[in-house]
Amino acid sequence: MMPENTSKPEAATADSPMRVGVYILAILIAALGGYLYMLRNQSIMTCPGTGYGPDSYLAYCQGEQYGDFDHGAFWLDLEPGIRHRAATADVLFLGNSRMQFAFSSDSVDRWFSAAGVSHYLMGFAYWENYTFEWPLIKQIRPQPKVLIVNLDGFFRPTETPPATTVMHDHDAGGHYARKRLWQIAHREICSRIPGICGSKESFYRSIATGSYTRVGGGTRTIPVTYAATVDGQMLADYTRRGREFFSSLPVDRRCVLLTMVPANPLPGSDKTTNSGTAKAIASALGLSLIAPELPGLTTFDGSHLDRPSADKWSQAFLEEASPQIRECLDNPADRAR
Repeated sequence: MMPENTSKPEAATADSPMRVGVYILAILIAALGGYLYMLRNQSIMTCPGTGYGPDSYLAYCQGEQYGDFDHGAFWLDLEPGIRHRAATADVLFLGNSRMQFAFSSDSVDRWFSAAGVSHYLMGFAYWENYTFEWPLIKQIRPQPKVLIVNLDGFFRPTETPPATTVMHDHDAGGHYARKRLWQIAHREICSRIPGICGSKESFYRSIATGSYTRVGGGTRTIPVTYAATVDGQMLADYTRRGREFFSSLPVDRRCVLLTMVPANPLPGSDKTTNSGTAKAIASALGLSLIAPELPGLTTFDGSHLDRPSADKWSQAFLEEASPQIRECLDNPADRAR
């Protein structure tokens, strides 16, 4: 009986490495599958790569594992040329993404090109405000002849999540540097084989002018509205913060223009300044407000002007603002610094 029993342990022993190998292979396949799923559905690869060009980079991708790059590009100086362009622009725009999309238009490009004047849109997504843009200004030290500020949420005192990260997180440098490296792969793969990549919303920024180009994402055409009411608390807060902010800048007050990009206001939100409050703030600060209220404008998401409306509204803005802008540009020696 002994010879019959001795062969069984040997067979079991020989079979064990094979089973272990199968288990390891299964784990590796599952891990690879999970990683590929994450790349396709949560990373930069969820966004189209058709917005790249010699003058542009990916400012934002809606993928859960990517999100913002724009804040790091400026604060950490990761995109060569952008800080210099903003610092040397004759006309500097500040504000949030509503400002970015409103002035990222053919009308703006044509007007400044014809005038032979440089301009830069230095606004940011995530409802960005002066708690980030003011420290950034102190870093890059721009010397614009004209400053245009969208009042919409601009003097909120709360830091946005991306601003908090880039300004205070010691790991932000490495984190955003890796995001920039991913753009190299994203540009090569998605530009050559678009079908591999997703179609989630993304914004590309022009290094030369700061303008945004939106690629991917859905569209919900929603009309803009205007409100003439005045928020007394916002008026007091914005006036106090605005006085401190504008007095610190090297721009003559006659060359500071305020605006209010139209949208669909969010009731009860401090992220929106309606037209009535904007007029009261401008009056209290003694600054010009140029905010055309045109009929028929629409947004692509309830918040940001779509391209045709942005073109129409920004043209109306420049028609109204051009005498003041030209006066500041034509007589720089008369403007106290």
